[in-house]
Amino acid sequence: MILSNNLIQKTQYEIIGIKEDASHEEIRKAYRSSILNYHPDKLQTTSETPKPENKFLEVQRAWEILADPSSRALYDNELRTLRQDTVTAEDVQLEDLSVEDGDSCFELYYHCRCGDYFSFDSSELVEMGCLFTRNGSKISIQTPESLAASVILPCGSCSLKVRLLIDGNTTLETELTNS
Repeated sequence: MILSNNLIQKTQYEIIGIKEDASHEEIRKAYRSSILNYHPDKLQTTSETPKPENKFLEVQRAWEILADPSSRALYDNELRTLRQDTVTAEDVQLEDLSVEDGDSCFELYYHCRCGDYFSFDSSELVEMGCLFTRNGSKISIQTPESLAASVILPCGSCSLKVRLLIDGNTTLETELTNS
């Protein structure tokens, strides 16, 4: 996952559902499975469900990039550049964040030296595939094994940014604070 203009975007690897170090054969298998899952002729849509053509086209574009070794190498270089392009004050882990109970979701935040904070909404982590469980005043965050990502979080007041490093297969248990 990469953050671009405050929006989280999936990488081509995440669209197909593979790790970045996957072999060509693993990419091919994941592509074939994904393309069958999202083929418009195989899915029945209702007026409330999103159009499967969009996901189908995303999977097709990802395959076009990752199937060719030279285009994959170019994409990997661009991805590395995007991740390193942003100057960050520091790298933080999920374990470094405080969790605050909100109305419909949890807010994860990290204090900035200016006095404000970097924040991240639990719904954004859910989009990335994380699972949340709540037991009284404790919350458990479980990241999937395939999720290894970094997200740039801007401060709410100043120009500083931190890089949130999310490791795959992490479980975090923390006490909730009330707002």
